[in-house]
Amino acid sequence: MTFTFKNELARKFVHFLSLFIILVYFLASDFFSEKIALIILVLILIILLEFEYLRIELGNKIPILSKIWSYMRRKKEKDKLGGDIFFVIGAILVLAVFDLRIAIAAILMTTLGDLSAALIGKKFGKHPLLKTKSWEGTIAEFIVNIIIGISVFIIYTGTSFANWQAWTIILVMALTATFVETVVNKLDDNLLIPVFAGFNGQIAFLILSYI
Repeated sequence: MTFTFKNELARKFVHFLSLFIILVYFLASDFFSEKIALIILVLILIILLEFEYLRIELGNKIPILSKIWSYMRRKKEKDKLGGDIFFVIGAILVLAVFDLRIAIAAILMTTLGDLSAALIGKKFGKHPLLKTKSWEGTIAEFIVNIIIGISVFIIYTGTSFANWQAWTIILVMALTATFVETVVNKLDDNLLIPVFAGFNGQIAFLILSYI
């Protein structure tokens, strides 16, 4: 089956729904603790892995799930873990290791930045960049990543727009997320984007805290 724009939209819509992970983390942290919140996210990961076991090991033998999977999964994911698994793993890693603001920004850039790159690139991409990317999609992703950074590090925290430290972290994370999504083709960017963007953002944060 050809992977069309509608397939990509459906795939990214489900990927967009993965943002409920942030809500689950905040709610669980408020009611219990950050450790319990992470344990709940691991439970979600385990459930998703069990569905992947049914899909990959048992060969799509559940009619409803089989139809959903065949519509959403790319050909290269037929016998491999789907991107949502790597997304959840990446989200758990950044929430466990990095500053919360950096982790949230990295997760949002992975979801919304990748979403904009894929949909804008497939719908309006006319100028190729590398193998399967386009300048239109890449520019759209960078702009969205900048907006995410502004929302998290400036608007949400009430920081002045003139704060150059905040802008440094925003640019570092936006550039990293955009670069990783653009150059990665065979590896899963749902894991690489949050880890690399989060790591570089955290390093920038630590350096700036000593200036």
